[in-house]
Amino acid sequence: MSKHAQILAGMTPMRRRAALAAAGLGATAVLGTGAALAQDDAQAEPAANAAKTSGTGTASVTKSVEAQADAQRKAADSKAAAEKAAEERAAEKAAADRSKRENLAKSWVKPVDDYTKGSTFGIGGDRWANKHSGQDFVASTGTPVKAAHGGTVVTAGWGGSYGNNVVIKHDANTYTQYGHLSKIDVKVGQQLTTGQEIGKVGSTGNSTGPHLHFETRTTPNYGSGVEPVHFLKERGVTL
Repeated sequence: MSKHAQILAGMTPMRRRAALAAAGLGATAVLGTGAALAQDDAQAEPAANAAKTSGTGTASVTKSVEAQADAQRKAADSKAAAEKAAEERAAEKAAADRSKRENLAKSWVKPVDDYTKGSTFGIGGDRWANKHSGQDFVASTGTPVKAAHGGTVVTAGWGGSYGNNVVIKHDANTYTQYGHLSKIDVKVGQQLTTGQEIGKVGSTGNSTGPHLHFETRTTPNYGSGVEPVHFLKERGVTL
């Protein structure tokens, strides 16, 4: 290749054409040199295109990998957020359950829900050997009877004039007694929670009709009763 051709080969195609025209070269020289350079350009173009294609392919792969990594990060973040939310819900539920148990342990409730107040504590009459020792709740046979407070069953069975009866110990000096039951659903030694069903209203023993005879006592035995309405009122229960 001549010196002129070498110089022209170092130029861009457009600049080569301009240089050839300005130099006033003949058509033959122009065509000859142009053909040679065109051949060089034709050989260089596939390589350039291949490099361009390779670069584009690499960029595409890189972009795809980055997209996958981003999707995985988002999925991991979403999973972590869901697990954290589940843990928080579980903790809230556990706290609520614990609070409920603590409140029940402190609270007192009525021994029956649907009732009419009957004979009260301390009244006399020929129906009792001594004065009436509790508060009567007149209700239909089969009405559920509940533990007024959590505690341990110390008596569950026949109680003479009390008929079927249950006595619950709440602490060292606090007991409740439930008499005239048609059915007993607990046994001695059983641990109870506030409001747990212990039996059904009935008319067993010395009774003139279905009702619950309810006593609050300082011992498990007859004769240690205290006025139930006032006792419950002090503990937030109004009859």
